[in-house]
Amino acid sequence: MEQRVLGRTGRDVSVVGLGTWQLGADWGDVAEDDALGVLDAAVEEGVTFFDTADVYGDGRSEQLIGRYLRERPDAGVFVATKMGRRADQVPENYVLANFRAWNDRSRRNLGADRLDLVQLHCPPTAVYSRDEVFDALDTLVAEERIAAYGVSVETCEEALAAIARPGTASVQIILNPFRLKPLDDVLPAAAAAGVGIIARVPLASGLLSGRYTKDTVFAADDHRTYNRHGEAFDQGETFSGVDFATGVEAAAEFAEITGPERAPAAAALRWIVQQPGVTSVIPGARSAAQARANAAAAGGPPLPAATLDAVRDLYDRRIRAGVHHRW
Repeated sequence: MEQRVLGRTGRDVSVVGLGTWQLGADWGDVAEDDALGVLDAAVEEGVTFFDTADVYGDGRSEQLIGRYLRERPDAGVFVATKMGRRADQVPENYVLANFRAWNDRSRRNLGADRLDLVQLHCPPTAVYSRDEVFDALDTLVAEERIAAYGVSVETCEEALAAIARPGTASVQIILNPFRLKPLDDVLPAAAAAGVGIIARVPLASGLLSGRYTKDTVFAADDHRTYNRHGEAFDQGETFSGVDFATGVEAAAEFAEITGPERAPAAAALRWIVQQPGVTSVIPGARSAAQARANAAAAGGPPLPAATLDAVRDLYDRRIRAGVHHRW
């Protein structure tokens, strides 16, 4: 699989990685053996980048990755985790003492003395303007608790603020055919600064798989049921903030645009991989088969220019008015 340098980390990672939110919680239960099977399938297909967070399953996702890497020390996987969402979301909690405590927990969960990459997990907007926050992150690097740090953001404005910080190695942001705003300013700014871009929510919480209808019902413990309007966390994390009925119709049109030669999910991942400035895209998977299919999308032929233009037109007609001004 193609490898790209992840910004200021200087490390190569696979252009398609693995997001592990599904292995923790909020997408319904995944048995431990099945979760380990997902990790193994991804690695077998060339994935060298896992993304997790201390809040996924209250640490379960990190623990599963830690166990897998102990059993497969030859896997050569770069692991990015996140911190900050286990505390009240106020800027005053983003201080060195808390960073050390959160970092200690993640290091225990992952079984590592020094973590490859730690990202602030969509912190309050005010955090990005606080020098002391980034001084504290620099301290974690100096103490060799972490090799590098980045941020996971909700908005393009937050991404641009983080990119301007000299120690920021990477920015994780929602990017998919239903979320095009990062293409305007964020990706060019990141490329100019040498900051890596990790694209998350690449299938708009499954909408772009083309498998759902307006009558699809998700489990009660699935965020696609309980967070459609932002009841639990930022609405943009669920279906990329797109109204579900609108998204189902747009996804059907996306499948027509990209054609029958490849699955809609593979086309959506290929679209992201082709965007200049993207380092890695991190689709999640609940099964080994899903992990293999996602990884295979990296090797598909590029989408032609006419298809890219049609995707832009679809976004402008059906999606832009609902999301572009918000994130």
